[in-house]
Amino acid sequence: MSTKEQVLKEVVIKFAGDSGDGMQLTGSQFTNNTALLGIDLATFPDFPAEIRAPIGTLPGVSGYQLRFSSDRIFTPGDVCDVLVAMNAAALKVNLKGLKSGGVIIANIEGFDAKNLRLANYPEGSNPLEDNSLGGYELIKMDVTKMTREALKDFTMGMKEKDRAKNMFVLGFLYWMYNREMDNTIQFIKDKFGKKPEIFESNVKALQAGYNYGDTTETFTTRYTVEKAKMEPGVYRSIMGNQALAYGLIAASQKSGLQLFLGSYPITPASDILHDLSKYKNFGIKTFQAEDEIAAITSSIGASYGGSLGVTTTSGPGMALKAEAMGLAVMLEIPLVIINVQRGGPSTGLPTKTEQSDLLQAYYGRNGECPMPVISASTPSDCFAAVYEAVRVSVQHMTPVIFLSDGYIANGAEPWKFPTAAELQEIKVSFASEKNENFFDANGKFQPYHRDEKLVRPWAIPGTAGLEHRVGGLEKQDLTGNISYDSDNHQHMVKTRQKKVDLIADYIPEQKLDSGADKGKVLVLGWGSTYGAIKSACKELQQQGHAVSHAHLRYIRPFPKNLGQLLKNFDHVLIPEINNGQLVKIIRDVYFVDAKPYNKIMGVAITKGELIDEIKKML
Repeated sequence: MSTKEQVLKEVVIKFAGDSGDGMQLTGSQFTNNTALLGIDLATFPDFPAEIRAPIGTLPGVSGYQLRFSSDRIFTPGDVCDVLVAMNAAALKVNLKGLKSGGVIIANIEGFDAKNLRLANYPEGSNPLEDNSLGGYELIKMDVTKMTREALKDFTMGMKEKDRAKNMFVLGFLYWMYNREMDNTIQFIKDKFGKKPEIFESNVKALQAGYNYGDTTETFTTRYTVEKAKMEPGVYRSIMGNQALAYGLIAASQKSGLQLFLGSYPITPASDILHDLSKYKNFGIKTFQAEDEIAAITSSIGASYGGSLGVTTTSGPGMALKAEAMGLAVMLEIPLVIINVQRGGPSTGLPTKTEQSDLLQAYYGRNGECPMPVISASTPSDCFAAVYEAVRVSVQHMTPVIFLSDGYIANGAEPWKFPTAAELQEIKVSFASEKNENFFDANGKFQPYHRDEKLVRPWAIPGTAGLEHRVGGLEKQDLTGNISYDSDNHQHMVKTRQKKVDLIADYIPEQKLDSGADKGKVLVLGWGSTYGAIKSACKELQQQGHAVSHAHLRYIRPFPKNLGQLLKNFDHVLIPEINNGQLVKIIRDVYFVDAKPYNKIMGVAITKGELIDEIKKML
């Protein structure tokens, strides 16, 4: 029987199985294959919170959602067209996210009595057999049996053979969506080339899955998604943490400062440490500290010594770093503190996304302790946003908090990367004994002498004539000596605050992402809500509604024109993956009756629910 080909505009696939089924690898390989074809894409890996939940249970389900399209897209999709369910638990957890009439590809072996019991299905009930999935197109495949059959000539054990199940499924999907397998075969070779049997068995399973689609008469249609119409240029697929690491490397090279990362591993920030440790050829030093406090204080030491000090963490680690952040504010030295946010409080939801650390970034330290706050909006935006965080930190002699989150960190999208020549210069100047402004009439160095930005000199330890006192006690203005004088303390508190406020003169004004300068509704966002807001506003604008979208990179200080921009609209809606944090700050600073839309479920806000919320305001 011949197969026919059908061209689709876009597809959303969710790969789901037990955390040992290799769904993340399967999804990332399909993603890379898609990117190589020039198709636009967005991904959302969904990790289980347990390091190793019992096999077959609901908490152990690992997922990877991929949306690919011939048009520009900005989210991984609200609902899926195809669900790959390797076991009963994967089906149960993800069925609510599959559209009506969608395709379920189910591994029969994962629906035996034991798996059904572990997934809490009623005794004697099997969704593959009881017609409960009548509203979907069900494709039942005995993936385990067919993988074992394909690998029958290999001497490895059954457990090892079963690890190739994900490759069989991937091969079948490559057939279904009219793809070549070369890039995945090369990936397997690079990963397992020195272990011939593992390499050959994975390739064999991949090819067996492809051939199954090709030779089984059940499947009569193959699908193609055309190349996306994107701005010409060289693109690569990139994840948020990866882009963040590259942005730090670029900033180090452009500024001429050696990068030092002091970090303690924590989900979902650990990949930044892993990535940066691979680039010693750029003079990068990475230090895996014994705890969060050692991580940040080592980075403060590096900055004091004239390096670019960076530390990475998530919300619980930010709490532990708070006192040391105050030290960096008091010392007035550059430091970039990266918080890849996750669900809280306490240990919370370690593998689920949230935007709930904004108020912590604003206020979460003792005393009057102002710090700039900069956030990324998408995976690829992490590069430019963290590069800017470094520029602000170095040129304004202040620690900066950089906010990402789990959704951005683990998601992937195409990135048209810049050349080195296109990157903004990051000028760095150290204090020297030749600059007369830094000395009093007696020739004594004044470490807290300030320029027009209220920025003090960066004096490198060991430079003759620039000896000065450091520490967490309040500084006397100009001299840096310890001071308990009340007037001096008020003066220094106001000065440190004004220094941060003045950064607004050196950042761009806020622009609208889409829509008219004035109108009915402005949707104001920050961070990972970008894709959902952009998609929702775009759809409503096409319907003729007066809706505009602005997205903040600079959250402290705000761009100078933000207040006027907000007043140009009848209503302001602020969607956040928290219980309402930016909305509190906006109301406080601008006296605007902004309305919140909050979702705190460990997953992103969808385009559909935002459209409904905006329509209420219209």
